[in-house]
Amino acid sequence: MSNKYKILIVEDENNIRSFIETTLAANGYQVLSADSCRDGIMMFGSHVPDLVILDLGLPDADGMELIKEVRNTHTTPIIVLSARTDERDKVAALDWGANDYVTKPFGTQELMARVRATLRSRVQNTDTGAVMTGKYKLHDMQIDYDRRQVFIADEEVKLTQTEYNILTLLARYTGKVLTYAFIIREIWGAMDTGGVKRLQVNMANLRKKLGSKPGDNKYIINELGVGYRMSEEGC
Repeated sequence: MSNKYKILIVEDENNIRSFIETTLAANGYQVLSADSCRDGIMMFGSHVPDLVILDLGLPDADGMELIKEVRNTHTTPIIVLSARTDERDKVAALDWGANDYVTKPFGTQELMARVRATLRSRVQNTDTGAVMTGKYKLHDMQIDYDRRQVFIADEEVKLTQTEYNILTLLARYTGKVLTYAFIIREIWGAMDTGGVKRLQVNMANLRKKLGSKPGDNKYIINELGVGYRMSEEGC
């Protein structure tokens, strides 16, 4: 499974949706799509994408409803793509939590530039505001932030998007214990009854892919009953 950014398109016009899908896929993004507000909300809940591109004029409900629903629990960036040019619509969408507003018709280059800019802002370090770029090294593990790849002894490790996000979150706070609740909020946006179990399953898979054996604290240390931290040794 690729660890590229995952983008959800919610657009009811087939031609426009297909065009955006093709453009995003050609630029290496994972693409999900829905043609209604209801399906968009369902797809968002099932896949928790890194970015949403949203049309406001959907057949079953105003796209504003999706913005409100997402913002109840998540900080996932949203780019509104709409034929509405009234300033009041733009202000309302931004006030409800949209990160950007692009009016139709739009150019491919402009759209992709806005996608890149919005995704860059998503990986800002919440403590310092520094963008996570370059490389992170710990023992024989290396994270290449620019290419979104992870290597162990120069061999690439294929991680899911969620596994990659967990690893880079821990790396950002190397040496600091991150509680289960903190990690869950940062990765999935909300705490729920199954959140800890979901985190533990993803963490077990991640540590296995990194070559860690039970009791091995080479990279990620399990603080039992509390959370996880990235080892400082070897940094």
